[in-house]
Amino acid sequence: MPALLTDDWFATVDKLTAEAGDLNLPPALANLAINLVVVNADNNTTELSLDGGKIQKGLSSNAKTTLNMDGETLRKVFLEFDMAAAMQAFMTGKIKVQGDMSQLMALQTVKPSQEQKDLFKNILAQTS
Repeated sequence: MPALLTDDWFATVDKLTAEAGDLNLPPALANLAINLVVVNADNNTTELSLDGGKIQKGLSSNAKTTLNMDGETLRKVFLEFDMAAAMQAFMTGKIKVQGDMSQLMALQTVKPSQEQKDLFKNILAQTS
């Protein structure tokens, strides 16, 4: 299993995403793009985005919001869908927001589709 945020991990994410097909996303999620900048244990950063319900390597030109966080927070919030961890991370400064805060409100109120949950569960199962 590839380690989170490595090139092998992104290749696995791309493969699983292609295999998943249509994610049946609600419009609010289908139209949402958020950039994520993750600080790794070695203090280097990895840039990725959640665009159209899919994790992609690199920043999205469609995003109006950028979240800065560490890898463990990324895992809990975006792969495990742990909204309690998301709120705690935000309140304790583990997630820093740049840009349009209303984009985050969409994440709180909109439920992911079962197809998206299954995809992210598969990604998590393939992540060391």
